[in-house]
Amino acid sequence: MTVTGGRAVAYRRVSTVDQADSGLGLEAQQTAIETAAARLGLSLAETFTDAGVSGGVPLEGRPNLVAAIDALTTGDTLVIARRDRLGRDVLNVAMLARLVERKGARIVSAAGEGTEDDSPTSVLMRQIIDAFAEYERAIIRARTKSAMAAARARGQRVGCIPFGMTVAADGRTLVPNLDERAVLAEIRRLRARGYCLISIADELNQRGLRNRQGREWKASFVGQLLERHP
Repeated sequence: MTVTGGRAVAYRRVSTVDQADSGLGLEAQQTAIETAAARLGLSLAETFTDAGVSGGVPLEGRPNLVAAIDALTTGDTLVIARRDRLGRDVLNVAMLARLVERKGARIVSAAGEGTEDDSPTSVLMRQIIDAFAEYERAIIRARTKSAMAAARARGQRVGCIPFGMTVAADGRTLVPNLDERAVLAEIRRLRARGYCLISIADELNQRGLRNRQGREWKASFVGQLLERHP
């Protein structure tokens, strides 16, 4: 069945904290989703976003994807920018596609990718795309592992530097970053006073504080810091 009008729910996902914090990729996804919805005559009702979440994370680790599926009703369409935004694990994607189907809804990719009808060719195309998304994830992980091993062999530090820490002059040892620790303490204090994540981010920005990349604070990054540093 070809999509022709109706109600749409949008879902966006970015993989890294930096992407989530800067909005890199999210705006482009939103533009693609809105363009596709307009082309198909869909009325975009809600947008759900999982920021800083890997495509390999199962459904239970992606609360806003769960919320997007819950928001679907019979005849609705879940619109995504590309099919790999659903995930990069064939089984996970197949499971959530079945959940959407049981809701009486369907999934449409703004990039096309065989999602606008249920012909045998389109079904096959979706399966191939999902398999290649998983393959691409595996290749990226293998390349990253190899690069990290080479860096270790050269005596370089690898991996993310936790918020509140910085690298010493030797290029390897982690030492406290007092400025970041002060910000983290203030985030905890505001949270204890009952501030929501958006209010905490607004408060930090109003004080002229910026994140590690020198940009304004976002609620998503504040939430991730609280999860990692309760």
